[in-house]
Amino acid sequence: MTTHLNTNWTWRARRLADELEARGDLTDPAWKTAVSAVPRHVLVPEAYQQDSTGTWQQLTTDSDEGLELAYSPTTLVTQLAHRGSHQESTSSSTKPDLIVRMLETLDIHDQHRVLAVGTGTGYTTALLAHRLGDRHVCSIDIDPALVEAARTRLAGLGYYPTLGCRDGRDGLAEHAPYDRIIATCSVPRVPWSWGEQLNPGGAVLVDVKPGTHAGNLALLHRYPDRLEGRFTERWAAFMTMRHHLHSQATPRESTEGAEPRIRTTTTPPSPWWDNRVVWLLAHLHGMPAGVTVGMRLDPHTQQPAAATLTAPDGSTADIGLTASDDGRHELTETGPTPLWDPVEHAHQTWLEHDRPNWPRLGLTVTTHHQRLWIDHPENSREL
Repeated sequence: MTTHLNTNWTWRARRLADELEARGDLTDPAWKTAVSAVPRHVLVPEAYQQDSTGTWQQLTTDSDEGLELAYSPTTLVTQLAHRGSHQESTSSSTKPDLIVRMLETLDIHDQHRVLAVGTGTGYTTALLAHRLGDRHVCSIDIDPALVEAARTRLAGLGYYPTLGCRDGRDGLAEHAPYDRIIATCSVPRVPWSWGEQLNPGGAVLVDVKPGTHAGNLALLHRYPDRLEGRFTERWAAFMTMRHHLHSQATPRESTEGAEPRIRTTTTPPSPWWDNRVVWLLAHLHGMPAGVTVGMRLDPHTQQPAAATLTAPDGSTADIGLTASDDGRHELTETGPTPLWDPVEHAHQTWLEHDRPNWPRLGLTVTTHHQRLWIDHPENSREL
């Protein structure tokens, strides 16, 4: 407990707490006290930012620039992995405004026992330990290096919660039951093990995404035979939960030379950015797992000309961004799977249900099933 006491961070932490309160992200005085008291820069001594060329640059958070970044509502990338010819982030310190919104959404009370899935830097764990005390807080991560670094830094700050290194989907059964579970990673399916480890009436808040950008935070309550609840109003996104530290990307099949199928569509071309409810519903209507989204640039102007979908089986869809006078977009597909059909069906479902927003969508999770519904659980389909 030496270096962080000698840096000029305390007024910045108080300023961050005041800013989050003024923005409406923070309303509970207990969480404001925690944000003001936890030195985030100690838990995140180094971070990475991309420069104008897209190259990752490392910075330390004990400099003036680093302190400003650490005590701002900014996600800090803390770990990179090589993926072929580029690097991508594999761990981060979630931006504080999102974390405090999640903590308040969970309605955590004194004496609650909380499991944090995704230890990362330990910042969320530190906020919990400051509010609830060490014996009420457990946290797990699959990466042993992250867990040990967080353990050391938390101890240096005087926090001694229970930390474990394991796959997040397993939870931490030996310290259950919990009153709340907060997950700072996304999952395609909510693990039933989490439900088994919750007290009756307990709650879990997790980013449920069966596909890229396809989902949102869901607040699920524990009933005798299920977890059930609704999606939150504000959209959020987390890195996907990792299950193997050195997993390799699945190679995509090639459809080079395949005859393209060309038609038009009236469905807006990029729901994964413009209407994520529709994009989630597309995964109810047969969108294959592992589809990636992107943009095709005009070769002359270098401006976006089309939205694109690519499936692991090599199927593609290219949807022109510019509509004709009658509102139609040019669609070109290749490969065995017609990727745009699920999006068109999802958009029609959305219109038929009077354009539902996130809070009208809910999720029911049981031992073997995960079902998505609009307005009422009776209107559910397997997700």
